Amino acid sequence: MSTAAPRPFRFTIQASRLGHPDELRPLARKAEDLGVSTLTVADHLDDQVAPIAAMMAVADATTTLRVGSLVFCNDYRHPVVLAKEAATIDVLSGGRLEFGIGAGWMTEDYEA
Repeated sequence: MSTAAPRPFRFTIQASRLGHPDELRPLARKAEDLGVSTLTVADHLDDQVAPIAAMMAVADATTTLRVGSLVFCNDYRHPVVLAKEAATIDVLSGGRLEFGIGAGWMTEDYEA
Protein backbone atom coordinates (compact mmCIF):
# COMPACT_ATOMS: atom_id res chain seq x y z
CA MET A 1 0.00 0.00 0.00
CA SER A 2 1.30 3.45 -0.87
CA THR A 3 0.70 6.67 0.96
CA ALA A 4 -0.02 9.92 -0.83
CA ALA A 5 2.49 12.69 -0.30
CA PRO A 6 1.24 15.33 2.12
CA ARG A 7 -0.09 18.49 0.52
CA PRO A 8 0.88 21.79 2.07
CA PHE A 9 -1.89 23.81 3.64
CA ARG A 10 -2.55 26.99 1.63
CA PHE A 11 -4.58 30.14 2.16
CA THR A 12 -6.63 31.86 -0.53
CA ILE A 13 -8.38 35.20 -0.36
CA GLN A 14 -11.31 36.38 -2.46
CA ALA A 15 -10.98 40.01 -3.60
CA SER A 16 -14.52 41.18 -4.12
CA ARG A 17 -16.40 44.33 -3.35
CA LEU A 18 -13.29 46.49 -3.30
CA GLY A 19 -13.98 50.11 -2.45
CA HIS A 20 -12.04 51.11 -5.57
CA PRO A 21 -10.14 49.10 -8.21
CA ASP A 22 -6.93 50.91 -7.16
CA GLU A 23 -7.05 48.85 -3.95
CA LEU A 24 -6.42 45.59 -5.84
CA ARG A 25 -2.65 45.82 -6.40
CA PRO A 26 -1.79 46.86 -2.82
CA LEU A 27 -4.10 44.11 -1.52
CA ALA A 28 -2.33 41.56 -3.72
CA ARG A 29 1.13 42.68 -2.57
CA LYS A 30 0.06 42.57 1.08
CA ALA A 31 -1.45 39.10 0.63
CA GLU A 32 1.78 37.88 -0.96
CA ASP A 33 3.85 39.41 1.87
CA LEU A 34 1.65 37.60 4.41
CA GLY A 35 2.16 34.22 2.71
CA VAL A 36 -1.25 33.90 1.09
CA SER A 37 -1.09 31.38 -1.75
CA THR A 38 -3.82 32.57 -4.11
CA LEU A 39 -5.96 35.64 -4.74
CA THR A 40 -9.22 35.06 -6.57
CA VAL A 41 -11.77 37.39 -8.10
CA ALA A 42 -15.42 36.84 -8.94
CA ASP A 43 -17.01 36.83 -12.39
CA HIS A 44 -20.19 38.86 -12.01
CA LEU A 45 -21.72 41.71 -13.98
CA ASP A 46 -22.17 44.04 -11.02
CA ASP A 47 -19.81 46.66 -9.61
CA GLN A 48 -16.88 44.26 -9.09
CA VAL A 49 -13.68 44.49 -11.11
CA ALA A 50 -13.58 42.56 -14.39
CA PRO A 51 -11.82 39.25 -13.67
CA ILE A 52 -9.47 38.93 -16.68
CA ALA A 53 -7.98 42.40 -16.23
CA ALA A 54 -7.93 42.03 -12.44
CA MET A 55 -6.07 38.71 -12.56
CA MET A 56 -3.46 40.18 -14.91
CA ALA A 57 -3.03 43.22 -12.65
CA VAL A 58 -2.54 40.95 -9.63
CA ALA A 59 -0.05 38.75 -11.49
CA ASP A 60 1.87 41.82 -12.64
CA ALA A 61 1.99 43.30 -9.13
CA THR A 62 3.31 40.11 -7.50
CA THR A 63 5.90 37.40 -8.09
CA THR A 64 4.64 34.29 -6.28
CA LEU A 65 0.94 34.88 -5.59
CA ARG A 66 -1.27 32.61 -7.67
CA VAL A 67 -4.27 34.24 -9.39
CA GLY A 68 -7.65 32.80 -10.14
CA SER A 69 -11.37 33.24 -10.45
CA LEU A 70 -14.20 31.74 -8.44
CA VAL A 71 -15.46 30.89 -11.04
CA PHE A 72 -15.81 32.00 -14.64
CA CYS A 73 -19.40 31.71 -15.83
CA ASN A 74 -19.45 29.72 -19.06
CA ASP A 75 -22.29 31.85 -20.47
CA TYR A 76 -20.55 35.24 -20.41
CA ARG A 77 -17.76 34.70 -22.96
CA HIS A 78 -17.05 32.60 -26.00
CA PRO A 79 -15.14 29.55 -24.69
CA VAL A 80 -12.31 29.88 -27.22
CA VAL A 81 -11.73 33.53 -26.30
CA LEU A 82 -11.82 32.72 -22.57
CA ALA A 83 -9.40 29.80 -23.04
CA LYS A 84 -6.98 32.02 -24.96
CA GLU A 85 -7.18 34.80 -22.36
CA ALA A 86 -6.66 32.32 -19.52
CA ALA A 87 -3.70 30.69 -21.27
CA THR A 88 -2.16 34.11 -21.87
CA ILE A 89 -2.49 35.03 -18.19
CA ASP A 90 -0.93 31.70 -17.24
CA VAL A 91 2.06 32.24 -19.54
CA LEU A 92 2.58 35.91 -18.60
CA SER A 93 2.32 35.10 -14.88
CA GLY A 94 4.84 32.29 -15.05
CA GLY A 95 2.26 29.53 -14.57
CA ARG A 96 0.40 31.07 -11.63
CA LEU A 97 -3.17 30.82 -12.95
CA GLU A 98 -5.81 28.75 -11.15
CA PHE A 99 -8.73 28.44 -13.54
CA GLY A 100 -12.27 27.60 -12.52
CA ILE A 101 -15.38 27.53 -14.69
CA GLY A 102 -19.00 26.95 -13.79
CA ALA A 103 -22.59 27.40 -14.87
CA GLY A 104 -23.23 30.74 -13.17
CA TRP A 105 -25.94 31.31 -10.63
CA MET A 106 -26.69 34.99 -10.00
CA THR A 107 -30.06 35.86 -11.49
CA GLU A 108 -29.03 39.53 -11.60
CA ASP A 109 -26.16 38.69 -13.98
CA TYR A 110 -28.59 37.20 -16.48
CA GLU A 111 -30.95 40.16 -16.18
CA ALA A 112 -28.18 42.69 -16.88
